[in-house]
Amino acid sequence: MSYKSLLVHLDTSQAAARRLEFAFRLARRFDARLSAILTLTQPESGSFYVMAGSAEFLAEHERINREQRQLLERAFNAEAARTGVPVDWRVTTAYANEVVPAAARFADLVIAGQFDPNDPESLVANQFLEHLILDAGRPVLVVPYVGTFATIGTRVVIAWDQSREAARAVADALPIVRTAKQTTIVTLGAEGGEPPESRLPGADIAAVVTRHGATVTVDELPAVPAAAVGDTLLSHAADLGADLIVMGCYGHARWRELVLGGASRTVLKSMTVPVLMSH
Repeated sequence: MSYKSLLVHLDTSQAAARRLEFAFRLARRFDARLSAILTLTQPESGSFYVMAGSAEFLAEHERINREQRQLLERAFNAEAARTGVPVDWRVTTAYANEVVPAAARFADLVIAGQFDPNDPESLVANQFLEHLILDAGRPVLVVPYVGTFATIGTRVVIAWDQSREAARAVADALPIVRTAKQTTIVTLGAEGGEPPESRLPGADIAAVVTRHGATVTVDELPAVPAAAVGDTLLSHAADLGADLIVMGCYGHARWRELVLGGASRTVLKSMTVPVLMSH
């Protein structure tokens, strides 16, 4: 198995150009076709008619969209010509939570960006990443909004909790893991009151990954409260010098919003290296 079709989601945020360069490097690495989908948000003009300066706001928003679209499209075409990567380019004003997961189902791997709370242009839709990860049916590689990431997948950390989502993530990450210099399976001990046998060591899944030619070790960490699992994983990945975290992501709908598991939510908020998530 390899990744032969990649999809990168682009927006008008400051991090979009770095994400595009990151996607081209992955496409070259796996000799894959790269499709890009740029989603442009369109404010409802009717909602601003009572606000002073609404016309100026809409004009400025349109100017940003136009300029960023031109910059990204030029960069995309230039990089495609330079690298020889086969490409597709698409721009849409459709609702990102609907159009991007639908497009993602035709890719082997989806590349998206972490939400930047300091850049309003990275807000393309409500809970966009959550919808994409849970609805796409494909692994999503989330790129932090800060950093350039010269390497990816040389030192991999896999979060293993025996769940269906974790098993899916391991399988989805194998094209990267099998060529990594080092892969570390991270497990956590049973919490107080939980039977020890309810948390199996990571040796079994390590054996599975090793059969694919990967170099694997297992780190069994002490139990921590559920609320601290995400921070513990990020801290251990930093200690190992990891340049990729692989983990399952689970969540469910609660009235009008999606609720992710605590570890998934923490990692999406505080990640400092790319994270491959599968549902």
